[in-house]
Amino acid sequence: MSNPSTAKTSGLLERLFRLRENGTSVRQEFFGGLTSFMACCYLIFVIPTMLADAGMDRVAVTGAVILTTIVVTLIMGLWANYPVVVAPGLGITAFFAYYVCGPAGFTWQAGLGAVLISGIVFFLLTVTRIRQWIVDSVPKDLKYAIVVGIGTFIAFIGFKNCGIVVSNEATSVALGDLTDPKVLLALFGFFLTAILNVLGIRTAMIIGILATTALGIVTGHASLPEGSWFSTGFPDISATFFQLDLSGALSHGLFTIIFTLTMVDLFDNMGVLIGVARKAGLMKDDGSIRNLDRAFISDSIGTMLSSVFGTTTATSYLESAAGAVAGARTGLSSVFAAALFALALFFIPLIAIVPGYATAPILILVGAFMMQECVHIRFDRLEIAIPAFLTIVGMPLTYNIATGFGFGFVSYTIIAVLTGRAREVHPVMYIVSIAFAINFALR
Repeated sequence: MSNPSTAKTSGLLERLFRLRENGTSVRQEFFGGLTSFMACCYLIFVIPTMLADAGMDRVAVTGAVILTTIVVTLIMGLWANYPVVVAPGLGITAFFAYYVCGPAGFTWQAGLGAVLISGIVFFLLTVTRIRQWIVDSVPKDLKYAIVVGIGTFIAFIGFKNCGIVVSNEATSVALGDLTDPKVLLALFGFFLTAILNVLGIRTAMIIGILATTALGIVTGHASLPEGSWFSTGFPDISATFFQLDLSGALSHGLFTIIFTLTMVDLFDNMGVLIGVARKAGLMKDDGSIRNLDRAFISDSIGTMLSSVFGTTTATSYLESAAGAVAGARTGLSSVFAAALFALALFFIPLIAIVPGYATAPILILVGAFMMQECVHIRFDRLEIAIPAFLTIVGMPLTYNIATGFGFGFVSYTIIAVLTGRAREVHPVMYIVSIAFAINFALR
């Protein structure tokens, strides 16, 4: 006999997430959520470090980052039914910490006020369906190019994180030291995970991360925590909670900053959601995406909440694509990821042992998987090939998803107009292209 409580739980999960309809299972969603968590749990340590450089209290910011991630990822999973982790974004945090609170000369409180205003703008763009119109205006070829561009960006981050690619003054980037033990460990993780994926092992990503971390500990290139493996509890966030300065944001001429935050948030999220949707099988043949409006609303709510909790703009994380590749198809994986972030509050010292060279191979492989979408782009037509190419290379070369969008949008529109095909361009594309041109000029 089946357990009645188990049957009820199964029925509830089916109603909430439509698992059978999406060709998935609780087990598959768990491993997808676990993979996403493992791929982006580094944000627990990286984001607070950057915000501490902006003068914010590190302990409070750590709590605000984790709380934001848990709450907004739950909203994304339970309401939008999307397999995406939402957390304060790396690029936007760097912009906030090292420009807004640096050369621009604003306090972090006024910066948080700007984040709230951008979140409100974001929300209004969503509920008025302007964001949906923007997505619908994007030609299908460019949507595939966005997926590929994000893949190249993710792979570049992976190569950089494990030292295979390093900075170079003469050539900007160069090959790293392949005899470095950490690079060798990353190569071990890469080939192990690649082979397991080729063999069809669904838990390949997790096995790769754990095996590489374990080998790093054995060889002395990663270490177990000194002292307690457990945290004492939730960090005190009173130093940042509701400390935003709206009047300061409005009175200090933050228009350019608010505009930049809104543009980056809008197109970063759009790119990640399109990319993850494609890998998770949520994009239909006509290019439309299931529940995209709910995903956008969830994200805009997250941006407003993040400013109140005391951290930067919440955005959908690129690394969620790793979860999609590992099998995540519904918001249940996001619920699992949120639960793991909640557990992380009590295991921060233990999570900290997972080194960058253990997760980097996953990012490289995800880039390879997303590159498969190239076959859908009509590269035989130059008017499509050129904007698609600029979209793809623009993301990694400028280290910014939104900039890749801008390159693609602006070039597509200009080429169409100057070759007599102006009527083929959706009216919204003209508006967005002009907005990008203004943004480029302001920056």
